[in-house]
Amino acid sequence: MISDFIGWIFALLVVDPLQAQIQEQVERAKLPMEIVRQSQACLVTQGPQLIERAASDYGWAAATVVNLAIGRTAPAELLDIKDPQCAALVSVLNGAGEDA
Repeated sequence: MISDFIGWIFALLVVDPLQAQIQEQVERAKLPMEIVRQSQACLVTQGPQLIERAASDYGWAAATVVNLAIGRTAPAELLDIKDPQCAALVSVLNGAGEDA
């Protein structure tokens, strides 16, 4: 029960804002449809994995939320760059962060 609550909080504080940031970057950059599809596929696989990890490792979840809040960790760092669906998205997010 606590794991479910932690997973829900993590989704609310991390995964949902990450999805919103990705959507914003996609719209702002007018990315090709292939990258848009890849980013959606990336979130479909990575979102549940992040929530599952948060539900099983409370320390990691708390540290991740704090590090994201203070800017120490970029949201793109949470995505698995070894996943081909996420590689292009991470590249776009990292590039957008450097331009800002």
